[in-house]
Amino acid sequence: METQLPKYEDMVKAGMHFGRKKSIFHPRMKDFVYILKENIYIIDLIKTSEALSKAIDFLKKEREAGKVILFVGTTKQSTEVVQATAKALNMSYVVNRWLGGTLTNFKTITARFKHLDDLEGRRDSGAFEKYTKKEKLLLEREIASMKVKFDGIRKLTKVPDVIVVSSLRDAELPVREAKRAGIKIVAIVNTDSDPNSVDYPIPANDNAKKSVELIMEAIKSSLS
Repeated sequence: METQLPKYEDMVKAGMHFGRKKSIFHPRMKDFVYILKENIYIIDLIKTSEALSKAIDFLKKEREAGKVILFVGTTKQSTEVVQATAKALNMSYVVNRWLGGTLTNFKTITARFKHLDDLEGRRDSGAFEKYTKKEKLLLEREIASMKVKFDGIRKLTKVPDVIVVSSLRDAELPVREAKRAGIKIVAIVNTDSDPNSVDYPIPANDNAKKSVELIMEAIKSSLS
């Protein structure tokens, strides 16, 4: 599996270099900044490429060692690509809303997986036929609601070893839980966040869909 990094010109086209406003800058991001232009921090894409390469090398080693990697993309610009990336790599994902306790109260979460499996099994075996039309409708709604919450993680049999986060700024809860559980964190980090709060920060624009897509594509192609 050769590491596939995006071309510099593609990174520029994707707006990967655009950081946040000066007023919300995190001082620990200074090493990743190229220049301040019109009150916006511009990220050094050479350093982005270096950081992405390190993150991918780490993920490749974890994958080869059989470790469990969970992708998290709860921002609207990352939902589709994070789900597609995880599915392509046959990995788990969370792309709607992060449920508190997913990592720190895993036993309770897995009990919900089993309940969903049970409901689907009963429906598929025809066991719902004994219920009234209204009762069946309510059970179908419960299944649909649970699938939205759990479909991406219902195959997890253990707490993941690594989480990959599409935006550190928008992943405060999963990052906090990962730290408490001793899980390694790979995250896209914009200039408003603390890169030292994760194990493998990838300095880049987390607010542009194309930027996130390029990074996820690099991860997917390198790990495939």
